[in-house]
Amino acid sequence: MQSLLRNAVAAAMLIAVGAATGVAGAETTLRASHQFPGGQGDPRDEMVQMIARDVGAANVGLKIQVFPSSSLYKATEQWGAITRGQLDMSAFPLDYASGRVPQFSATLMPGLVRNYDHAQRLNKSDFMKEIKQIIEDKGAVVIADAWLAGGFASKEHCITSPDTVKGQVIRAAGPAFEQMLAAAGASISSMPSSEIYTAMQTGVLDATNTSNDSFVSYRLYEQVKCLTAPGDNALWFMYEPVIMSKKVFDNLKPEQRDAIMAAAKKAEDYFVGESRKGEQKMIDTFKKANVEVVSMSKDDFDAWMEVAKASSYKNFAEKVKGGDELLKKALAVQ
Repeated sequence: MQSLLRNAVAAAMLIAVGAATGVAGAETTLRASHQFPGGQGDPRDEMVQMIARDVGAANVGLKIQVFPSSSLYKATEQWGAITRGQLDMSAFPLDYASGRVPQFSATLMPGLVRNYDHAQRLNKSDFMKEIKQIIEDKGAVVIADAWLAGGFASKEHCITSPDTVKGQVIRAAGPAFEQMLAAAGASISSMPSSEIYTAMQTGVLDATNTSNDSFVSYRLYEQVKCLTAPGDNALWFMYEPVIMSKKVFDNLKPEQRDAIMAAAKKAEDYFVGESRKGEQKMIDTFKKANVEVVSMSKDDFDAWMEVAKASSYKNFAEKVKGGDELLKKALAVQ
């Protein structure tokens, strides 16, 4: 009996020591998910990997495990998982959640962002303050901003002026572009960028919009005849920030939150530099694959904007709660 008592006391002491040391010092693992290819140079993947490496090196009892290529959640499932606290972090094209939060389609509005310098100014604007407040109200927080330019590519012929999309089935990434392209005579097929290659390969798509980096990472040069690069008249810019579950972020220790934000700032600075290089990398890659590369003229851009204002801009201002004021805030930033 005394032996059993001594064993019980010893076990209790071990549990107590574990509670005081092992548990308190245990490392917390966060899961980061995104749809982009891992380890292949896509700056969105590298942005998340940098955050994971720097947070791990900060020695604050925090580890981030990265799941690229939709290996943990499908592209369109990530917003719901983040806001429910089931997923901790994601590099996420915000417009993918516009079906649930219509205001988010303003972050992929045709011609709203003209270049990377304009995007940086927009990040500090009342427009983005409102977008980020909506994000937070829905259960997520932005830890790093990221804007990507993009263009068009087609299996049929070059897309420049609005009449060049007539009759083509095109993927457009979000409601605002879908409305504009439909108004110009295109047929629309919606899907995340990770599904474009297969859709083109199987004949579901004739053409697509997507970012410079996705054109390269998803090897779309293997499927198309002509690429329309952004050039000096970029029509397509998309906001793809790194976001975290607000519930998860708020429950971290202060030193852990500080480590994440420091790592995120470094990753954001890296991304700004890399994203500016993305267009030339895309052009070089497509030319090497014998794909014709063009860009829109100012007249082409202006013609598209006339179509956009009569379709996507009008629809957003009239049908999205607060849409008119939100657009005015964005358009005020020059």
